[in-house]
Amino acid sequence: GDSLWAIATRNGTTVEALMSTNRLGTTIIHPGQVLTLPGSASAPTPATPAPLPAPAPASASPSRTITVVAGDTLSGLAVTHGTTVSALMAANALTSTTIYVGQQLTLPGASAAPTPPSTQLVPSTFLHYTYPTATVSAANANKATLLAMDVPSRDQMRQIVRETATSMGVNPALALAIAMKESGFDQRAVSPANAIGTMQVIPSSGAWASTLVGRDLNLLDARDNVTAGVAIIRQLVRTSSSLDIAIASYYQGAGSVARYGMFSDTRSYVTSVKAYMAQFGG
Repeated sequence: GDSLWAIATRNGTTVEALMSTNRLGTTIIHPGQVLTLPGSASAPTPATPAPLPAPAPASASPSRTITVVAGDTLSGLAVTHGTTVSALMAANALTSTTIYVGQQLTLPGASAAPTPPSTQLVPSTFLHYTYPTATVSAANANKATLLAMDVPSRDQMRQIVRETATSMGVNPALALAIAMKESGFDQRAVSPANAIGTMQVIPSSGAWASTLVGRDLNLLDARDNVTAGVAIIRQLVRTSSSLDIAIASYYQGAGSVARYGMFSDTRSYVTSVKAYMAQFGG
């Protein structure tokens, strides 16, 4: 019954930190598998974060080259290698966040690291949760990238959600309701948990969604973001005992809901989503 999300929640860490510590290329885990918990570097940050330090002087550390494999995304590679999407795009002269299996990418050295923003674009807390520094840093990097990109309007995103849900056999009212609750159809939305875009999908869930649809999904791309969210909704509806459980699992995680039941904020989430469903004709 364990999932990376549930283990991360139970031990005060993140899915991304668990994957990095254990060099996992997927969120799939197996009974009997031994996992190492991240050290103090993944501990939650204080509720009021300290001001960001001034950037260190650039060093002459060399760049390295990696080969893109199935499931890789720029945002995932940036988190894994301690850099940002913007820095990866600059180092490789990319004009799009789309990457391909077999593609050679140069990892920026210290001299190519971008200057941190003087203020955070994404806070470190949401409701009563405080997120680890690495997660919040990745969220801020993704937010900066989305702010620099051309993205569809909210009305256009609403139509993309409706069309994608219909094409994937998901109740459009359900997909629209979740998108409305998650982001208000804002493709530039990024949460402190590094949930990205209109459907608010975290990178590990994006990797799972990629396996569900059989191709790599880029969460910074509007249509891929919606495809990821709708694929997850479809899978949760198929495997959950009720619609309420499926909706709750999108927010809290299926493993956590199965183990602990719905948290109070999850119950509020389900009520809100079902109200939006009624508005969208569901």
